Amino acid sequence: MGSFSIWHWLIVLVIVMLVFGTKKLGNIGTDLGKAVKGFKDGMKGEEEKDQAAAPAPAQVANKGTTIDVEAKEKTHS
Repeated sequence: MGSFSIWHWLIVLVIVMLVFGTKKLGNIGTDLGKAVKGFKDGMKGEEEKDQAAAPAPAQVANKGTTIDVEAKEKTHS
């Protein structure tokens, strides 16, 4: 008891096919496939945006350098 045999699953499959029909189940599978593909494309788009926002290697190399400047004191008139 507690475990289902292959016959139980076949009966469940037949009942689902009778309730929903093969055409509707096929449409659900197609829609699910399109949703997964859209999600993957969306994730690729996010990765491309992250790479575009990352600084170029030349900018990273210059980031650690400092520049000496003279600060002038502003006088009030």
